[in-house]
Amino acid sequence: MFEINKERFGAFVSLLRKEKGLTQKELAERLFISDKAVSKWETGTSIPDTALLMPLADLLGITVTELLLCKRMETTDTIDKSNMEDVVLTAISYSEEEQQRLYKKKNKWGYLFFLSLLISCIELFFTYQSNFFSICLFTVIPLGFCFGIYFCFFAKTKLPTYYDENRICAVSDGVFRMNVPGIAFNNSNWPHILNVGRIWSLAAMALYPALNYLLFYILPDTIWPFLELYIALPLILGGLFIPLYIIGKKYQ
Repeated sequence: MFEINKERFGAFVSLLRKEKGLTQKELAERLFISDKAVSKWETGTSIPDTALLMPLADLLGITVTELLLCKRMETTDTIDKSNMEDVVLTAISYSEEEQQRLYKKKNKWGYLFFLSLLISCIELFFTYQSNFFSICLFTVIPLGFCFGIYFCFFAKTKLPTYYDENRICAVSDGVFRMNVPGIAFNNSNWPHILNVGRIWSLAAMALYPALNYLLFYILPDTIWPFLELYIALPLILGGLFIPLYIIGKKYQ
């Protein structure tokens, strides 16, 4: 499999852009990215995200194959079958590298997730046996479970490169959505954000039921329901979003 020469790629994009009479800013606006991103391509610092290859090729008036090969092809030109396969495999591997999920690699968080889930089930069993019912309990645990499934198994290990080239405050990944105004998601803070989500998810499943059960018996029956609904639940949810915001800001 051949490797894309970033300097050659950048020079080719720059040449085609100038032939089209476009500035870096105009090309960036048509691709809905920053002109800094285009500048990085043309200086050989980075290569566009896979999702941008087709629209970039269309704007420059060439095919994706020509873009990856960094040269125009005449109508009489033919590509050897093995060379064409290399081009396709390069594009596919480039995409797979960006889209790699946690469950595709050895992941200690997966084991910790199942351990926390087991502990949570045991705690819920004793809670049921004690005839203890809590609306917040059956809100926090499902949230912890759902967030844990994503953060521990299905989260991308790496964000697409355009997150590093632009200031983007939201992550959209299938059914998962995260929008945090003030935080620019990128590959510097993403691993730390994932860890915040994992720790919160596991704690919500394994620790909150025990804490809830303990405080229920320590505090008077008339006080705990009020504290749980108006104080404990906001604190629990804030325990996810406040650290996430702080860590995201710190490492962005």
